[in-house]
Amino acid sequence: QVQLVESGGGLVQPGGSLSLSCEISGDISSIKKMGWFRQAPGQRRELVAIFDADGYTKYQGSVRGRFTASRDDAKDTIYLQMGRLRPDDTAVYYCEADIITQTYSDGTYSYREVWGQGTLVTVSS
Repeated sequence: QVQLVESGGGLVQPGGSLSLSCEISGDISSIKKMGWFRQAPGQRRELVAIFDADGYTKYQGSVRGRFTASRDDAKDTIYLQMGRLRPDDTAVYYCEADIITQTYSDGTYSYREVWGQGTLVTVSS
C-alpha cells in the first residue's frame, strides 16, 4: 500500500518562493509515474509537473521556468520548488502516484491512482 504525505504549504507574497515535499511510503516498486497537481478554488484539478516513465520531467506551461520538480530516491521523496509565485498559483497542491495493478504480455499495464492529502499554497500580499 503506497501512501503519500505532502508538506511545505503556506502563505507567501507574490514574487516569493516556496518548496513542497511529498514523502512516499509503502511498496515503492509498484509506482510507475509520479506527479504534482493543483486545484484552485472553484477550478478543476490540473497537472503541474510529472515525472514520466521515460525519466523526463514535464511541466504545465504556466509554471515552466518558475517551478522545478525533483526527486530524491534515497529519501523516497519528491519535491516541488516554486519561484516567482503569482496569486493565480494559489491552490491546494497534491502529489500523485500511478500504482501498477496488473501488467500484460504486450507491455501495457493497468494502474490506479494514489493521492496525498494536499497542502494549501496561498500567494497573496
